Amino acid sequence: MVEQDVTVAEVKAKRRVVALVDDDRNILTTVSIALQEEGYDTRVYSEGESALKALLENPPDLAVFDIKMPRMDGMELLRRLREHSPLPVIFLTSKDDERDEEAGLEMGADDYIAKPFSLRLLVARIRAILRRSGIDEESGMASEETGGPSREIFSRGRLTMDPARHQVMWDGQTVSLTVTEFLILEALAARPGVIKSRNQLMDAAYPDEVYVDDRTVDSHIKRMRRKFRSVDDEFGAIETLYGAGYSFTDG
Repeated sequence: MVEQDVTVAEVKAKRRVVALVDDDRNILTTVSIALQEEGYDTRVYSEGESALKALLENPPDLAVFDIKMPRMDGMELLRRLREHSPLPVIFLTSKDDERDEEAGLEMGADDYIAKPFSLRLLVARIRAILRRSGIDEESGMASEETGGPSREIFSRGRLTMDPARHQVMWDGQTVSLTVTEFLILEALAARPGVIKSRNQLMDAAYPDEVYVDDRTVDSHIKRMRRKFRSVDDEFGAIETLYGAGYSFTDG
């Protein structure tokens, strides 16, 4: 009996945790049940203030925010979260509103889904982002140990990246990036001077054939530049090649 209890505990420890924040209790219940059936543990919050406190004190592996909420909406929740944490976040937008989508991405969201949405699509996006974060969902092991890409620290001029720890340094100062931003930067810095098209960067950040459009990459690039300029106002290592894409220069 004791041996069985230990086994159950070990299995539960491997489950990824997804936090859901939405003032619509029907959505919270429906999505929570669907995710639990897919093997995730869930935590649900009906408003932003209590969610923020919980997300910072006991971080999940990923969070899903509704944008339109009373008191503290999803935008404000993300803004305050990003002051302390690069936790992967998916936004739920109330409609196909490009302004909401772009603003959310520029503030540091990793992805967005417009309502009404497919539960199957949401699960696919969650899986993709967790996989991109470097953690294998089944084993909880870093991708270095599960046949994934190398996780060694590398430097490009003033930039240092540690994929295993998801850390970025510029001139010795920490720059906090989301999972998606990190993977886009990693793709650019891997080959300095080489132009990467938006499609190539989308493939690097979204390897599971999840459709995203061009403005998604552009929004992530803008956000990254702002973050680097917060520690170096002359930062210019990410160059735009109009009509072609982006490149990284380590000069």
